[in-house]
Amino acid sequence: MDTIKNTYNYIFEELPNPMTKDWFLVSSPWTVVSIVVAYNVFSRKLGPYLMKDRPAFELKTVIKLYNMFQVLISTYLVYEGIDYVLHKDYNPYCQGLDPDPKSARALTIARNIYIYYTLKLIELLDTVFFVLRKSFRQISPLHLHHHSLMPLVSWMAVKYIPGGQCVLIGWVNSFVHVVMYGYYLISGLGPQYKKYLWWKKYVTVLQLVQFAGLTLHSVISLFNPCSYHWIFKIITICYGGVFMNMFGQFYYQTYIKKKPERNGQTNGVKHSQLGKKKK
Repeated sequence: MDTIKNTYNYIFEELPNPMTKDWFLVSSPWTVVSIVVAYNVFSRKLGPYLMKDRPAFELKTVIKLYNMFQVLISTYLVYEGIDYVLHKDYNPYCQGLDPDPKSARALTIARNIYIYYTLKLIELLDTVFFVLRKSFRQISPLHLHHHSLMPLVSWMAVKYIPGGQCVLIGWVNSFVHVVMYGYYLISGLGPQYKKYLWWKKYVTVLQLVQFAGLTLHSVISLFNPCSYHWIFKIITICYGGVFMNMFGQFYYQTYIKKKPERNGQTNGVKHSQLGKKKK
């Protein structure tokens, strides 16, 4: 028992970054794990059961506001990341954490990574909206896996590496989400805007480019050691590889085989998921 306790204390008390390890929703791993477990129970079982004999909610205005919020916060994170990622001192081959963890710059970076993490928790509402609208077919394995893993991976970033190379990952992903939620926002404005949504498949292409680029970047950084720990590079490579495969299969099924029931989907779900009124 002492060995288990010592190992637990080492992983969750000694290894974490001292600046962020006690932040709200970060201090204990069981908080984010409980949220993700509750999310899956609600999405897969409890939610559909509770909605079985109830009429679907429309939530049109709520979802519009939600999409606007996602676009605005993601845009803010992209803006904040520009100064860091494009700074002359940034090493594109392997960027370590700030050498002075108590500096104002290090705190700003950590704060933005924390905002990114909380945004991944808020994005679980995507699935909650599906359940409340009784759009159960939209809750695909790809969707559930993606939304379940992102909070866990983001928690690790805040807890252990609130800076360095993971800033690039969040920066690129935030840009993708500006495009993705912008697409959802436009699709929810009404059928008259459908003619402006010809680019839906390119949102999936952008996702694939994102995963491929970040995976390749992490592979390159393995051969250029810095203070950014190699284990997190491996995690990025594994994560990117898994989702390149899943998004690649989705793209093939949707846009190459052109199955009628999958047309109009983006990121594993129909483009109307967070926009148009459910018919």
